[in-house]
Amino acid sequence: MNPATEPLPFSVKLARLRAWEFWPSWAVYAPLVPWWIWLGLRHGGLTTCTAANPALPMSGLVGESKYSIIRQIGSSYAVASCMLDGGSILKRMRKLRAWQRETGSGFPIILKPDVGERGAGVRLVRSRRAAAAYLVAHRVPIVAQEFHAGPLEAGVLYWREPGSIRGNIFSVTDKVFPKVVGDGKSSIRELIVADTRLRLQAHVFFKRIGDQSERVPFRGEIVQLAVAGNHCQGTLFRDGQHLATPALSRALDKAVATFDGFCFGRFDLRYSDPEALRRGEGFKIIELNGLLSESTNIYDPSYSYFKGQRYLRRQWEIAYRLGAMNRDRGATTARLSEVIHAFRSHVKRPEADHESD
Repeated sequence: MNPATEPLPFSVKLARLRAWEFWPSWAVYAPLVPWWIWLGLRHGGLTTCTAANPALPMSGLVGESKYSIIRQIGSSYAVASCMLDGGSILKRMRKLRAWQRETGSGFPIILKPDVGERGAGVRLVRSRRAAAAYLVAHRVPIVAQEFHAGPLEAGVLYWREPGSIRGNIFSVTDKVFPKVVGDGKSSIRELIVADTRLRLQAHVFFKRIGDQSERVPFRGEIVQLAVAGNHCQGTLFRDGQHLATPALSRALDKAVATFDGFCFGRFDLRYSDPEALRRGEGFKIIELNGLLSESTNIYDPSYSYFKGQRYLRRQWEIAYRLGAMNRDRGATTARLSEVIHAFRSHVKRPEADHESD
């Protein structure tokens, strides 16, 4: 039987049930409904939060373009990116090659859907042939990015008041990419199953690596199991408050200094040295998400469900307050019917596959 399609052992199902980080989204967000209603009453409307980022459609609540956002970030802070948005495969490949020549971005590169979430469709592409195959399989608009080797990544939830040039770090998530270390006798599959953490998402890894799961790595060989820094793709999230410093906050202020109308969102940063990051140096922004950004440190396995709920309530309280401030400055809020329509359209849109590297 294919390991990716094998049913989860009862012990794994039980462990996932006990760990709320693996619960379905509705179980995490349903308790927030009364809180959203209260915030709506307090701030003059249920959709007041959709004015938190006037620069983004509905403040980045759903369906925002990753490329249109990252091009607003200071070029010295963001990875080089290119939009491959339609036309024939030949036309898209020509545009990709022209961008690579212009920026010096050789292979490998990252390809990912311009609209998407939870790391879906993110691929590390190592050749022109692989890039062409990806574009054949993905007819939706695609963003090409230079690959930042890291090897470290952090998610920083950030906010600033309208008109202010100084912002605040709400939380930092320290991302730990999954890997196994060969012992010279066990297959990758056996190493995954033997790891008390990795076995909880073994189905994700088996689907990703396919037949490679039966390969036996040599002793000491490190086998990386994910590239996308997303919890759903197997990456472990830890609270990274030790990385939050005034220096990092000031660096992010500079990164979005000319991004008028941006007040709330989460930066995904790649870096190699924690101390340099704490100094606000040596990092690159690979993505910036809007209103629907999570304070992803809540998925730290040491966090209780109730502690996670407190973080979510606080972040939404800030989003509603910023929305009210922007509304008072002339920004418009979306109607509830518009929000519902946007979510429905987002669900029905042509999808890239959910697999990622």
